[in-house]
Amino acid sequence: MGKVIAIANQKGGVGKTTTAINLAASLAVLEKKVLIIDADPQANTTSGLNFSPDDDQERTLYEVMMGELSISDALIQTEIADLHMIPSHINLVGVEIKLVNAPERESVLKRALAPIKDNYDFIIIDCSPSLGLITVNSLTAADSVIIPVQPEFFALEGLGKLLNTIRLVQAGPNKALTIEGFVVTMFDGRTKVHNQVLGDLREHFGEMVFNTIIQRNIRLSEAPSHGKPIILYDVICNGTTNYLNLAKEVLEKNS
Repeated sequence: MGKVIAIANQKGGVGKTTTAINLAASLAVLEKKVLIIDADPQANTTSGLNFSPDDDQERTLYEVMMGELSISDALIQTEIADLHMIPSHINLVGVEIKLVNAPERESVLKRALAPIKDNYDFIIIDCSPSLGLITVNSLTAADSVIIPVQPEFFALEGLGKLLNTIRLVQAGPNKALTIEGFVVTMFDGRTKVHNQVLGDLREHFGEMVFNTIIQRNIRLSEAPSHGKPIILYDVICNGTTNYLNLAKEVLEKNS
């Protein structure tokens, strides 16, 4: 049975989508069958994997969550053989309104995923940078959460709201939800504050912080504009090495 991992942080600009794309791609390159779901109306994961959100507006996560399309019919093959995607579109914001009175509205995505969950080793969900109904659906569907953290003090302060939301989901629709780990992104070891925040994270959360650190890397920031995960854009850069190492850590945790 595939493991569903949500990549979540309500703070924008912490490397959430970059982590979702490149972790999924690295797991696929390591010969795992992977599905990545773009659960963010901004659709950055969709465009970051070389698919325009406007190419096919009738085969997105919105139609799946509204019950207009089966999840199997929304699958898109990416450039990596073992990596499929379910794209997003700005119309996904409508889910928040249209499902507001739906029964068991927090479990819509979980129910939609059920028919294909066993077809994949990992299902990665890129959550939106908010704590609304779509994110709650993602956390309800997930087995665990990976939380990208930028090593800045404001980023640390924002963790409290996300951890609160995770606790609410654990107390309600998904009691089995766990935290897979915190991954430090955009790290620059030359700066005192980055090292200090990393130390604080490890002191507070211990082994829940991944050993792998995602270093600040220009090639990593360039790759999305070319519609490629970093491993296809520059196989020898630090970004590729970092995300392959993160994928190996995830595999070790789930072996």
